[in-house]
Amino acid sequence: METDEPDVTETSSETPVPASPTDASSKETETTVTHRDIAEWQGKELVDRDGEKIGKLEDVYFDIETDEPQFGTVKEGLIGRHLTFVPLTEMTIGPDNLQVSVSKEQVKDAPTIQQAGDELSQADESALYHHYQLNYTPSDNPSGRRLARREK
Repeated sequence: METDEPDVTETSSETPVPASPTDASSKETETTVTHRDIAEWQGKELVDRDGEKIGKLEDVYFDIETDEPQFGTVKEGLIGRHLTFVPLTEMTIGPDNLQVSVSKEQVKDAPTIQQAGDELSQADESALYHHYQLNYTPSDNPSGRRLARREK
C-alpha cells in the first residue's frame, strides 16, 4: 500500500551534505566586509545613490553590538567645518568610490558633529537613525549608545 508520506528510513540516517569550502567563501565575500577592507575605505569618495559626489570618507562608526559598519562621516561646510553622518548599510563598493543608498539632499540635512573624535549622545544617535529612517534600539551598555568610531 502506497502513502503520501516520505520514506524516512532512507533519509533519517543520512546527514546533510555540507556546502563545499568554495561555496562558503564565495557567499562570505558577497556579504561580509572585513575590517581590513574598511581601513582601505578611508579617504575614498562617497557618492549618493544617483552618483553625485558627497565627499571623502573620514571615519567609520560601528554598531558596538554587531561590530558592523553603520555610518561614515564626511567633512562639510566652508566656515565652521563639521562632520556629517552618512549610512554605510547597503553600500556598493566600487574601484574608485563608495556608493551609498541615500540621496545627497538627505546627507545635507543629516545630524553632524563639530570635529573628529566627538561622540554622539544616545539621543543624537536616535535622531541620526530616524533621519535616515533606520530602526534604532538603544544599547544595553551604560551609555545607551550603539555607535563607536573605529580607530584608523
